[in-house]
Amino acid sequence: MRFPSPLVPARLIRRYKRFLADCRLGDGREITAHCANPGSMLGLAEPGMKVWLEPNDDPAKKLKYGWRLVDHENGHFTGVDTSVPNRALRLALEAGDVPGLQGYAGIRAEIRYGENSRIDFLLSGPGRRDAYVEVKSVTLCRAPGLAEFPDSVTARGAKHLRELAAMARSGNRAVMFFLVQRTDCQRFSLASDLDPDYAAAFETARRAGVEIMCQRTRITPDGVTLGPPLEIVI
Repeated sequence: MRFPSPLVPARLIRRYKRFLADCRLGDGREITAHCANPGSMLGLAEPGMKVWLEPNDDPAKKLKYGWRLVDHENGHFTGVDTSVPNRALRLALEAGDVPGLQGYAGIRAEIRYGENSRIDFLLSGPGRRDAYVEVKSVTLCRAPGLAEFPDSVTARGAKHLRELAAMARSGNRAVMFFLVQRTDCQRFSLASDLDPDYAAAFETARRAGVEIMCQRTRITPDGVTLGPPLEIVI
């Protein structure tokens, strides 16, 4: 998945009100960028961090920049836009490049199911069980090489796990797919200390038959693509 417009580097001044970030461009101008991430962004919103912004000339948009990446200035990047995983995964699903989710002819997004929920992807095909796939963007890293989810309490995430568990019990495939938007991690685990309720819902879902998948991403200022699976350590 390539970014529609070339990204420009900047320095983060502050992130506030969850969806706003003041940044300083290379020419010294200070601008406000849209931050498409409702999470805590723990460890990713420190003043002075190098970031990459996507400019736009859409007259309907008040903010002319969107925050896309954190550049750790050691060769590694973290993607902060939570809409990217779904777009990148869809392209990989259509190309048949997702291990364990290949061979489905039907790929539909945002389909209503459960109790007033929408599944990220519903995969279908002749002679195959429908596969309900929920996608989560993973950006937290507190120990070298270890990605964790969630980065804050997520009641909505726990609800999604309960919905997936119900699908698994009814005989469908149910998949919790964690996409790690970091290039510096090789393993994945739960941040149980940050949200014990999510960890409990995760274990219940796994016992119900929900499949757990996790892949990393390849990230550059040009775009984001899926990388290889990560080791899951729960």
